[in-house]
Amino acid sequence: MITDNLKQVETNIIESCKNTGRDPKEITLIAVSKTKPVSLLMEAYNYGCRHFGENKVQELLDKYDIMPKDIKWHMIGHLQRNKVKYIVDKVALIHSVDSYRLAEEISKEAIKKKLVVPILIEVNIANEDSKFGVKKEETLSLIRQVAKLSGIVINGLMTIAPYVENPEENKQHFVNLRQLSVDIREENIDNVSVDVLSMGMSGDYIVAIEEGATMVRVGTGIFGEREYHAM
Repeated sequence: MITDNLKQVETNIIESCKNTGRDPKEITLIAVSKTKPVSLLMEAYNYGCRHFGENKVQELLDKYDIMPKDIKWHMIGHLQRNKVKYIVDKVALIHSVDSYRLAEEISKEAIKKKLVVPILIEVNIANEDSKFGVKKEETLSLIRQVAKLSGIVINGLMTIAPYVENPEENKQHFVNLRQLSVDIREENIDNVSVDVLSMGMSGDYIVAIEEGATMVRVGTGIFGEREYHAM
């Protein structure tokens, strides 16, 4: 099942890129493996997946210890400051930085471990009360502050679009995030690249790619519906 699902997701990515004149190599597929047992992750790994996304620090750490070491782990969930020290040296990218205080903590731990940690700024592009993320109009100000910190580099933006039945309903949110990234790039801020746009999940990643996503986070589309059980 996992292999078939991955083939379908890859086909969808290729088709979406073809429709918009993009190179599929521009797209990084992150297999969102939260709540899934290692046996299923290994099926995805054996197929060729090397990017996995987790929401919770403890689950990421448990899997990190068991899984092959060439995996690039992505922290995509809300990150508490007191958990930062456990993952800064284990993740390829932290997607969910939405405050200066969190960035400051990442910087502090990165300096301790002599690292440069890549991060994304999480933007609440749809202004949903239930979602984390900085407001669109406050993003540039936050980036200017965070860019001055040592031990981190801002690689781009991330958003979690609303849950919708029709993925086209999220199109404008993706357009808005892409435009925000363009505006930020034009500011030429040191330590900021904005090359990464992490947007689009199982229900809307095709639309997200059409609007410029460079990373898509697909869980259900690969692993099936979420389950809650022990590894």
